Amino acid sequence: MDRLSFEWNDRKDQENQSKHGVSFRTAQYAFSDPMRVIMEDLEHGDGELRYYCFGRVAEGILTVRFTHRGGGIRIFGAGYWRKGKAIYEKENKIHG
Repeated sequence: MDRLSFEWNDRKDQENQSKHGVSFRTAQYAFSDPMRVIMEDLEHGDGELRYYCFGRVAEGILTVRFTHRGGGIRIFGAGYWRKGKAIYEKENKIHG
């Protein structure tokens, strides 16, 4: 598998850290989880396809909102949210 490249807006990263306590640098690791789940984000986009990545990082299941742009992955948001954890566990048939 090719190495993934990531990018983000530094201001959005700072806002995300303040609001959700997760840096986009940390959010990259969700994509390294071999059991990660990728789903299309049907609520956002403005003409650009957006997705969720649910993957295990450190203390829990991290939800990362992203899109594919310029051959890489652009991160828009990330957090440890119960809904993302529930989707991850359902898709991986984990009983919590």
